[in-house]
Amino acid sequence: MNGKAPLVVVGDALLDRDLTGRAERLAPDAPVPVVDDCGERTRPGGAALAAYLAARDGRDVTLVAGVGDDPASRELRRLLEPWLTLVPLPLDGPLSEKTRVLAQDRPVVRLDRGAGRTREATDAAREAVRSAPAVLVSDYGRGAADALRDYLAARPPLVWDPHPRGGPPVPGTRLVTPAEKEAHGLAPQDGTSRRDLRAAAHSAAALVRHWRAAAVAVTLGARGALLSYGEHPLLVPAPAAHPGDSCGAGDRFAATAAGLLADGVLVAEAVEGAVAAATGFVAAGGAAAVPSADAEPSPPLPAGDDPCALAARVRAAHGTVVAAGGCFDLLHAGHVGLLQAARRLGDCLVVCVNSDASVRRRKGGGRPVNPLADRVRVLRALACVDAVAVFAEDTPERLLADLRPDVWVKGGDYAAADLPEAALLQEWGGQAVLLPYLDGCSSTALMERAAEGAR
Repeated sequence: MNGKAPLVVVGDALLDRDLTGRAERLAPDAPVPVVDDCGERTRPGGAALAAYLAARDGRDVTLVAGVGDDPASRELRRLLEPWLTLVPLPLDGPLSEKTRVLAQDRPVVRLDRGAGRTREATDAAREAVRSAPAVLVSDYGRGAADALRDYLAARPPLVWDPHPRGGPPVPGTRLVTPAEKEAHGLAPQDGTSRRDLRAAAHSAAALVRHWRAAAVAVTLGARGALLSYGEHPLLVPAPAAHPGDSCGAGDRFAATAAGLLADGVLVAEAVEGAVAAATGFVAAGGAAAVPSADAEPSPPLPAGDDPCALAARVRAAHGTVVAAGGCFDLLHAGHVGLLQAARRLGDCLVVCVNSDASVRRRKGGGRPVNPLADRVRVLRALACVDAVAVFAEDTPERLLADLRPDVWVKGGDYAAADLPEAALLQEWGGQAVLLPYLDGCSSTALMERAAEGAR
């Protein structure tokens, strides 16, 4: 057992197909690109992608979806069979297929065919929903959720990912996850045509009331997600912006949020985790980089308490490991700016923080103001920080020798001569760099101003 709660996914499965090649010329008979040397790859789509991603996370997944015996359905069964349990619903018509033609990894055109819809529920499907410890509904408007609506209403799902052509979520759903455009289209109209953050907050609050849902998270692409319980919204920013293929990011978001809620975390924490997962999904290449059915599962990304394993994971994927160090006693705007800039230099950021005894030796009596546990908790709460490591010595050389980062970052109040770590980094081809602090920001100055104010 891996400790992850099982998940039942109810929804509309698709078969996605990518034809990928290169385009270097236009056709002689029309001003359209000619895509040469196309390679073909299929993968699960729609609800099947959400279920497949959850299963590849190491979760026990059951997919309840319309699947027939047409060629597309047979291919989808082949892709899913090693990873999850499929409870098929009868289809009227062939399974829907989406084919993208890409040149230099950019979509040129999309071709859709197959209009199969779920005809009815089955006893096996009803029992799967009735006995499910946790349910994600991935509604693509092809009838699966409607066929099981009465059973879903009896035990409202944890997450409902809606579609403009589908029905509304059942009342009591814990979290509904429309994309921004979907939220504006599905919310009761107020006459506005705005498409900004205020409009997203208004739509989310309206949908909480309209759907009688516990919460609505409007996904905002590279901006993150906006979570509303019907009042003041919580904006969960994306940890980084990536210009890559966003196809499938919504399914990654919904699958992660449902899994985390099934594991017992709070809604806000689930949305934070889902934003991070969707961001990483796009950074890795999006739907085009979804592992094939015969690929071994990747080891899970290490938690924040295992920074060396995180660094090894990123290195194995040919990524750049960044580390930054300091006491971070009273975390201020200068610290945050430094860490945000450091994170943009690579694919993960490990913060190396001095122990309490190390801070006292460096800063003198009365320091640190905040004990180590509090400093670590605050650092881990920053979206730009992937892990925190602690060192007890005066300098972090021993820790760096274990982490072996590609880039070592210190604040601009140091000089090159004050960085004994720089020579160490050269041993494995790393680079030490200085980044500027915000002018006038320091923990010492903050404490001095606080002391003066207390007199």
